[in-house]
Amino acid sequence: MAVRTIEVREKVMAMNNELAAVVRQRLAEAGVVAFNLVSSPGSGKTTLLERTLDELGEELGIAVVTGDVQTQNDADRLARRTTRLVQAVVTGGACHLDARQVLSALDAIDLQRTRLLFVENVGNLVCPASWDLGEEAKVVLFSVTEGEDKPLKYPALFKRARHVVMTKTDLLHYVPFDIHVAMANALAVNPDLSFLELSALRAWGLRDWFDFLRHASAREYAGA
Repeated sequence: MAVRTIEVREKVMAMNNELAAVVRQRLAEAGVVAFNLVSSPGSGKTTLLERTLDELGEELGIAVVTGDVQTQNDADRLARRTTRLVQAVVTGGACHLDARQVLSALDAIDLQRTRLLFVENVGNLVCPASWDLGEEAKVVLFSVTEGEDKPLKYPALFKRARHVVMTKTDLLHYVPFDIHVAMANALAVNPDLSFLELSALRAWGLRDWFDFLRHASAREYAGA
């Protein structure tokens, strides 16, 4: 009797992509731009979002979906910075968010009052790379406390991203990190990446980040 191998992963990914298309359509109909923030643990996603909500939360109608393996600590931190509901997704051990979870989170978000959606993914450079969440673009946060070779070690994420935010740049004088080498490594993987350099803690470079978001959330934004 012949043995038939069922490619479970392919079926799961196909289903995820179908749901991601639904997410993307719902966001497009509401005129909402979504960014999927991905990084290693501790790269500064939540701190950057805190600063962003303080400055642009109401101006850009920002909504946030946060993902964590356990606890909703990040969501609680962000909820203190906005009057809008911050959607927490606790994955219970999964190392990434999926489109089903984002689609479910959208049901609690008033998309008509939203212009910009952040999905703060689980801190991981491997698992989130392959999962489409219906976002406009993946944004990698790359901390100067990491190694310059991170893009070479984890190329899939950098290949699928469109923007890289170099974080914690206030520490450059204290760590053996060459930011130019790091950016060159990222460009070697994906020559179309754009870069921003900032320190959310010291508020360095945030003006460029805010300008980028204002442009991205404009209704005529087409991903250029």
